[in-house]
Amino acid sequence: MSSINDLIQTVAALREPETGCPWDIEQDHQSLAECLVDECCELLQTIDRLDMHHMEEELGDVLLQVVMHTQIAQEAGHFDFEAVCAVVNEKLVTRHPHVFGENAKLGDSDAVLKQWDEIKAEEKKRGPQQVGRFKDLPNQLPALMYAQDVYKQIQKQKMDASEVIDADGIAMTAQALADDELALGKQLFEIAAACRIKKLEPETALRRYAQTVVDELEASVEG
Repeated sequence: MSSINDLIQTVAALREPETGCPWDIEQDHQSLAECLVDECCELLQTIDRLDMHHMEEELGDVLLQVVMHTQIAQEAGHFDFEAVCAVVNEKLVTRHPHVFGENAKLGDSDAVLKQWDEIKAEEKKRGPQQVGRFKDLPNQLPALMYAQDVYKQIQKQKMDASEVIDADGIAMTAQALADDELALGKQLFEIAAACRIKKLEPETALRRYAQTVVDELEASVEG
């Protein structure tokens, strides 16, 4: 743990008002948000390449972002790195009673995910309270991930979405999709390239349509 403590002390020194680094001192949570996105993307690149040597460095860069945010929070009297670790550790132990508790062992990952969701639903939620049928999906998600999460919620909650989405059309599209990752990537690339030819923005189009699905399903409940 000495290396972690060294990193925490180094970041604290960089943030020291009188003797620290001017750039680090100026940063706040909002100004560092783009850095976090950049570092996560660079880490994902090393994962795709299975470049373990480079991955070691990029994991450190992502960890640096975590330590910077916790240092800023600590300076404001909110929480510190130890508290962040304690929260996530408690969450892991609580949501894995089949490992750390007396619950029976679970046979497969589907059973684990089902139990995870059940335990999560009973926990006291931090942050804004959920409003509506859809969980609070971050707007910062890439549009494709956002659309998948929207449909996942429709499936999990067994919503009647027949007036909003075409289930038969989705089923036909699923049959037309390639089964292996490389071929599927080719199909998605061709769609992206076709959008480029037609001067369409697929990210915006998908995000707006997915949000329309959410809005219409929420409105159908309210109505």
